[in-house]
Amino acid sequence: MCVWCVCVCVCVCVCVCLSNRLDIKNGCILRLTKAPGRCAEDLYKGIQSSDAGVRCDSLKELASVSTDVTFAQEFIILYYLSLHVCVGTKYLFFYLCFMELMDHGIVSWENLSSVFIKKIASFVNAKPTDASIQQVSLDILESMVLSSSNLFLQVKLEVTMERLIAHLQVTNQQIQTKAMALLMALLQTAADSDRQVLPRSVFYFLTHILSEIMMKEDRIVREIVYLLQNIIHSSGSVQDEMAHYLYVLQSVTLNHLEPRMRTPLDCYSQEQRDILHGLRQAAFETESDNSLSHERRRSLCAKEFKKLGFSNNSNPGQDLVRTPPGLLALDTMYYFAARYPDAYSRFVLENSSREDKHECPFARSSIQLTLILCEILRIGEPPSETRSDYHPIFFSQDRLMEELFCVCIQLLNKTWKEMRATQEDFDKVMQVVREQITRTLSSKPTSLELFKNKVNALNYSEILKLRQTERLHQEETLAPPVLELKERLKPELLELIRQQRLNRLCQGTMFKKISSRRRQDKLWYCRLSPNHKMLHYGDVEEDLDNPPIETLQEKIPVADIKGLLMGKDCPHMKENKGKQNKEALDLAFSITYDVEEYSLNFIAPSRTDFCLWTDGLSVLLGREMSSESMRSELEILLSMEIKLRLLDLENVPIPDSAPVVPKPPSNYNFCYDFSQTEQ
Repeated sequence: MCVWCVCVCVCVCVCVCLSNRLDIKNGCILRLTKAPGRCAEDLYKGIQSSDAGVRCDSLKELASVSTDVTFAQEFIILYYLSLHVCVGTKYLFFYLCFMELMDHGIVSWENLSSVFIKKIASFVNAKPTDASIQQVSLDILESMVLSSSNLFLQVKLEVTMERLIAHLQVTNQQIQTKAMALLMALLQTAADSDRQVLPRSVFYFLTHILSEIMMKEDRIVREIVYLLQNIIHSSGSVQDEMAHYLYVLQSVTLNHLEPRMRTPLDCYSQEQRDILHGLRQAAFETESDNSLSHERRRSLCAKEFKKLGFSNNSNPGQDLVRTPPGLLALDTMYYFAARYPDAYSRFVLENSSREDKHECPFARSSIQLTLILCEILRIGEPPSETRSDYHPIFFSQDRLMEELFCVCIQLLNKTWKEMRATQEDFDKVMQVVREQITRTLSSKPTSLELFKNKVNALNYSEILKLRQTERLHQEETLAPPVLELKERLKPELLELIRQQRLNRLCQGTMFKKISSRRRQDKLWYCRLSPNHKMLHYGDVEEDLDNPPIETLQEKIPVADIKGLLMGKDCPHMKENKGKQNKEALDLAFSITYDVEEYSLNFIAPSRTDFCLWTDGLSVLLGREMSSESMRSELEILLSMEIKLRLLDLENVPIPDSAPVVPKPPSNYNFCYDFSQTEQ
């Protein structure tokens, strides 16, 4: 066995071997160190030492070197099966190095023994001890659940829901986030194994799934929902990781409505026909159907279904054959009629008494409104790995979809009357209603009552004012002389944007390492040198917001950068083809350097950062900036500059120098009451 090997000196030591020796670039600093096999042997002996200090130091060093895949392969081949000798240890570094070794994917999680799983679960179930050990234990259990259905079954038997709730109540946000991550892993895995349940809210979803996992107590479910509401409404902002898991819970719960949304009405189903006739009977008080002849009864039903707003009044089920929204539209209509019978009757009778051309068709409107809500709430879309835009109202309301429908169908009737709409204006009205709902939800209302107040205040006249304001911003000053002035100003303003982009790259950005298996907490930082000649990057700790450039030991000369790739053209998107969602593709970019095989891959934390970095890198490469952010900023700067240039300054003296700022007053014990009318 070779005793010595060469390591590349970067932030994390990487052993040079036959498989990666071609990756070494000119100028890299090399250091002579122990061969991976010899290092693994020495560390294993240290782990088995009876001296607690030696054992702790060995585990600490093992956690550090386990990030290197070459060492990890050697250690796993030689000593992985014997590593379980440390299962009972309470050394944090043992579990950290265990996670590092498992992250390489060399060993399957299926190989873990039940003894090990029970020990890790015991740290989670134990009363508050070392927060660091509990944090990494929660992380290990999450990985187990996501990696195997068999491990999911074992973990759900070992972890007590009471302890998970206790972890959600702690002030330590890291523990809170890890507990939420494990809870989401359990929920997602359980939900994937049971697609028959059709819950309407987070409460019903948790009730069913958690009863399948661990218990059947509504009290505990309500306690979890209450804790989530406290997290959302707490004075401090919700962290990105926690916001993501809240979004995942919202997405997974709402997606259980997808089967109903994708299922058309079955005209031969007696149950579904009864619901349709129930809608008719709830709206119109008619004489008993039994006392009428068959023809008379059919004629009366057709007339009443027409008043309800069905296009096919002789066979109303045909209106619900289209998917989406399918049977979900029938569910929302029936819920509205049963939950709010007075509002339902008022809607139908009010419109059936109007002139034909001005009546608002309830059924047609309901079907289209259900489709709009499905699109706004993204029902049917799988949870994204990067999104975190949850709706706080989701966690405060049972049966959110149905309750939103009940509010919005009444809003639709109100908007219809405000617009004095006719049947020909149906699509126009639906566009306005969609805008009312979208604008209101974007303000993040925390309760249904608050949503109801806001959306009703945003009436048709307010929508017109908002549209007019936005249109003026887009269409202002289109005269030929003004357009010519804009063209003259563009080069100067584009240079201003270029400098801002380069300054932003010099400040740097924190990026997350996201694998296809699970979300990771590993972070790395990248920034441009002040002289714009080097791109520095390296792994950093989470609590380090703006690491000094000296700590980022990896660097790429800007002169060596050959190209900029975005989206599906990036190497890391091609490697995980089929596993990446649209959001990840929209935020991915890579730079290639030296030769085509080498690339530095990024997934931006937000669309804004994506635009800033791709624009800045384009400037470094001598290319034109092309992001939507650049175009938006250029329009804002042009608009502001044009307004300043077109100000009427005739007979207004403009001083050559700026006026002197007066000294602040000795005190601020004065005020002016504007409510008093001056004499």
